[in-house]
Amino acid sequence: MGGFNKSGVTRRDLFKFGGIAAAGVMGASALSACSPNESTATAGTATAANEGTTTAAGHTRTGLPSFLQAPEPITDIAETKEFDVVVVGAGAAGVPAALSAAEAGAKVALIQKEATAISQGNTGSGIDLTKSDPADVQNLVSVLIEEGQHRTKRELLELWAQHGGEAVKWVIERSAESGGPIIDQGSQQQAATIAKNGWTMEFVTSFAGPKPLTAGDAMRALAETAEKEGVEIFYSTPAEQLVKDGDAVTGVIAKGSNGYIQFNASKGVIIATGDYQNDEEMSSYYLPDLANFTRKQMNKTGDGHKMVIWAGGAMEPINHTKMLHDFDAGPASMCDMPFLAVKNNGARFVNEVVEMSLLNNYLRSAEDQGWYSQVFDANYMEQAADWPGKLYSPEELALYMPEEDADRDGVFKDLIRTFKADTLEELAEKLEITDTAAFVATVERYNELVASGADEDFGKPSQYLKPIDTPPYYGIHRWLRVSALCSGVQVDENHQCLNTEGSPIAGLYAIGNCSGEFYGGVDYPMTIPGLSLGRCYTEGYLVGRTVGAL
Repeated sequence: MGGFNKSGVTRRDLFKFGGIAAAGVMGASALSACSPNESTATAGTATAANEGTTTAAGHTRTGLPSFLQAPEPITDIAETKEFDVVVVGAGAAGVPAALSAAEAGAKVALIQKEATAISQGNTGSGIDLTKSDPADVQNLVSVLIEEGQHRTKRELLELWAQHGGEAVKWVIERSAESGGPIIDQGSQQQAATIAKNGWTMEFVTSFAGPKPLTAGDAMRALAETAEKEGVEIFYSTPAEQLVKDGDAVTGVIAKGSNGYIQFNASKGVIIATGDYQNDEEMSSYYLPDLANFTRKQMNKTGDGHKMVIWAGGAMEPINHTKMLHDFDAGPASMCDMPFLAVKNNGARFVNEVVEMSLLNNYLRSAEDQGWYSQVFDANYMEQAADWPGKLYSPEELALYMPEEDADRDGVFKDLIRTFKADTLEELAEKLEITDTAAFVATVERYNELVASGADEDFGKPSQYLKPIDTPPYYGIHRWLRVSALCSGVQVDENHQCLNTEGSPIAGLYAIGNCSGEFYGGVDYPMTIPGLSLGRCYTEGYLVGRTVGAL
């Protein structure tokens, strides 16, 4: 056997792929070669080379990560069902995909491991091409690619840019048919970005709300519309393995209440299972910097990523993009305003012009865990009048203040954390600052810098240096948590999954946060509010229609 290991891959091949990540690629890609020609679930086992614990550069791992090792094939099938298209995952990408495929004339099954459709967030955006300059649209695509550190696949962004307005409008209309709490806000949320860049551009922007209503409520209504169009929805039916005939994917096996069901798909399987934030092993492997951050969601365990990998697919080979923010402690429109920012220990830690989407990189420690506070005084309405964003008056801020008697419509009541106080010491207590003296000293030092007109500590531009010396003092205690992980398996411009050699896998598609290379940066860019949901709606709408019409 010489230079071959048990998987049949040479040492030279291993070095070409690179380390243990390559071992994962080998373990997954070798599966199809072991499969008989007839229809069978993909399978595989770990090799002896994957055993043992290694520690290097602070990373400890025991063998090959389990999510890269395919399970044994499921053979005890209790029932087989025949469909044209099978969509796995009833979320912001999956529900639109199922409905769109049905509109294209396909017989569609929608499989969901939860008891209902699930989605988060409120806003989904797409460009209204009839009111936008084509060159400006392309400039926006280039801006988003730059924010992805030029690791984004332009073809995928183009799908959203050229079809997003149409798709979001369709989602709004079809969800509203079944009572979805969703409206079109036009370009209201993108106005600042449009003005800043001087673009001629308009948006279609779905808003599902107000809070505590979310896009989940809109997707549940859209699922009702899908059922009216003939989509068969199987809730509480988690998908576990894909079915292959040779190299092609021909169906999926899911666990029903009476045993395993094999859903055959004559046209294609569309994976729309969301991200992997709740799979600790996957998160530790791809995003170890998230070790001390709390997750906002539940049951996001990378089911689709794993099934695609086991079927011969590949994860995108770049750093994975994460989304951490807090739009609930105080007004979302004030989250990027450069007010003084302090950690829970009372210390200043950043040039406050850094956007909230990036602040998690400063708050990764076990001590910080994503907590920080924005601090300002009674003069903030005048001081920040010309800053980017939208200020809330003291009367409007009351909505986010748990100590105030206010109508709580439009917020999550248990997440609001905005406070005011007559002294800095009192404010520190309300913000749960652990070192009050340090906090007071930070404010005093900040005021000295303001008076000098130059930030010698962090270099914040002078136009954003405003004193904090007039009570009442205000603070917004924000908590950055994982909202979504925005990276996944490799796909082509049609969202067909690619194998480890870069060739399309027949019959297999991935959309939404299960698919990769739409982003590429360290963190999700918030240049265009609603990009995440808008992207999911668009991919579901387009891919469902395309596969349904095959």
